[in-house]
Amino acid sequence: MDAAERAAWLRLLLTPGLGARTARELLVAFGLPQSIFDAAPAALARAVPEALARTLATPPERTVAAAIDAAEVWLAGASDRFLLTLADADYPPLLLASADPPPVLFGAGRRELLALPALAIVGSRSATRQGEANASAFAHTLAHAGLTVVSGLAAGIDAAAHRGALRAADEGGPGATIAVVGTGIDVVYPAQHRDLAERIRSRGLLLSEFALGTPPLPHNFPRRNRIIAALARGVLVVEAALRSGSLITARLAAELGREVFAIPGSIHSPTAKGCHRLIKEGAKLVESASDILEELRVAADARAATVAPSEQDLPPALTELLDHIGHDPVDLDSLAARSGRDTGRLTAELFELELAQYVERLPGNRYQRLR
Repeated sequence: MDAAERAAWLRLLLTPGLGARTARELLVAFGLPQSIFDAAPAALARAVPEALARTLATPPERTVAAAIDAAEVWLAGASDRFLLTLADADYPPLLLASADPPPVLFGAGRRELLALPALAIVGSRSATRQGEANASAFAHTLAHAGLTVVSGLAAGIDAAAHRGALRAADEGGPGATIAVVGTGIDVVYPAQHRDLAERIRSRGLLLSEFALGTPPLPHNFPRRNRIIAALARGVLVVEAALRSGSLITARLAAELGREVFAIPGSIHSPTAKGCHRLIKEGAKLVESASDILEELRVAADARAATVAPSEQDLPPALTELLDHIGHDPVDLDSLAARSGRDTGRLTAELFELELAQYVERLPGNRYQRLR
């Protein structure tokens, strides 16, 4: 698009009091953004409140003009930055068909990923190590199979899913990852994901509907979730508490007719209760990435790949202790009673298993088997 057309789309995004839904209604009524801003106040007042009609019919305020200029500077700052609008031929059709498609999206990275089949992977920010390992392994296998992994750049499951997909991309897999952020695209949240965000921009795609500089406001993240759900053919929830944004994403996906998948966990784990509720409500229980690939009818050699880390030979005593641990968190006293070991020997063997990443120490002197 030319500079005038791009500036009009940016003004549509940046005008105070003009939300996405109203912007779409104006586009239906008047056509492209230039036609909206060229319309007479009386004509605009038939579609929006009179005060907003006057704002749209007059030149942009100084702050809006400055924000448009700043966006133009940002877009010109790198060749992989772009503005995606409802008028673009490559606007993702699944997102376009949703109830609330953003009129404007900022992107940085591989724009072509928007045309590829995708699966969303979401879950708890306070994930367990096992949950993060599962998210990474599923994402790795699915990206090797050709699916683009969509998530939200949050701590925990989101970050692990992005990293797993990036690892597949680094290995030459056909899939990659898209991070849909709840801030301006120039703001990294959480801040410790700055390096991860840069890797995603380099090998995948960053995407945001919010104006540059938008901070991490709480109400923006549920809005971000609707884009994650709409972009993908299905949503995998790895870990989620009963009150979790991941359940919002799953609900939105179900409303859009997408497949919802969930990984079961321990009945004692708070981060498994959300997944168990989804399964009770009809989500498909999955134990491997193959379950998802078969459901989505994705043909790939990676279908046979396992999501578990490769096993190494353990001494018989440690293998026996793993059997005593089971797959639910267990405290030291209960484990001593099960195994018949004294505390000194038990602590030493648990330390070996922890170093080999077979178990994780949890708060309260409890232990969780990882594989």
